[in-house]
Amino acid sequence: MSAQSAAAEYATPNQAMALEQEGKLAEAETAWRAVIRNHPKDAGAIASLGVVLSKQQKYLEAASAYRKALSLDPRLPGIPLNLGLAEFKQGKFQAAIPPLQAALKENPNSAQVSILLGFSYYGAKQFTEAIKYLQPAAAADATNTELHQSLAESCLWSRDYVCASQEFQKILQQNPNSAAAHILMGEALDGLHQPEGAISEFQAALRVAPKDPKIHFGLGYLYWKSRQYDNADREFKNELVIDPKSAESLAYLGDIQMKQNHSDAALSYLQKAVQINDTIRLAYIDMGTILNEQERYKEAAIAFRRAVELDPTNPDAHYRLGRVYQAMGDTEESKKEFAKVRELHEKADEDALAPKMSPSGAPKP
Repeated sequence: MSAQSAAAEYATPNQAMALEQEGKLAEAETAWRAVIRNHPKDAGAIASLGVVLSKQQKYLEAASAYRKALSLDPRLPGIPLNLGLAEFKQGKFQAAIPPLQAALKENPNSAQVSILLGFSYYGAKQFTEAIKYLQPAAAADATNTELHQSLAESCLWSRDYVCASQEFQKILQQNPNSAAAHILMGEALDGLHQPEGAISEFQAALRVAPKDPKIHFGLGYLYWKSRQYDNADREFKNELVIDPKSAESLAYLGDIQMKQNHSDAALSYLQKAVQINDTIRLAYIDMGTILNEQERYKEAAIAFRRAVELDPTNPDAHYRLGRVYQAMGDTEESKKEFAKVRELHEKADEDALAPKMSPSGAPKP
């Protein structure tokens, strides 16, 4: 055994800390491991190993060391934050949340921990929880675009459209040429049932980034919702120039052609759409509708059955499928589908608030 190996084998905590302070992280790691071999229940030493591992960006090993240290001594100060950071750095946002909550309990006024917790909830797609932590932090820092962007998106995806539009407005004031902010602002305004404002935001995004994918589709969809079918048709076709495999654009072009009584053109678009992406329910509903009108009942039934598979809880496909079975003379299958329609409508009535209210307005038990 060399003198260096022997020194490592019998290293002391002071020697390990000195190596760490000198920036000799690999040697410090070796020294702390030697300390731990001699003192396997030393929570402080194990936590210190975690720190050295984190400094070397060995976050998986660091997290393991921090967890072991906390299992030996749950009161170790600062280690929950270190563990949360190690999990966060790995992109393990859900795993980062419990230790960061513990760190915030340890230090309730820590802005760093609050922001990390907010971003962890954001990364874990728990947007309502993310807002609780990101909103105060964003209010305290008007210039942090990333913070405001994450808060705005959390508001949008939790359907708090007022909050989302307010935050995107702040972002756009700082950077009017942010195509992403214009798009998300448009989505927020759409959620607030302001179609003209939503369309204006997507038009602004196109002026900034005319060749970015999905913008033409988003604008086309807003036109489609507003029944401006000629404008929608143009935008969906523009999207296909950028992305010839945009199945959604093909599906909505098919829907427009169907609405304009161009059945053959509609079927062509819809069939291309489902060849690229077989999960677009609208395409199967429209295909089934056209095929049913053309008395191609077997093909229509296949399309409607696929629509049912994609969303068994929506009664419209069950009803249409029942009508097709009826036209085919399949009485039993037709009855099953119509029974399913009734069941789904009854379920919707049960879930509504009004039937749960007594005449006095008090909720029933």
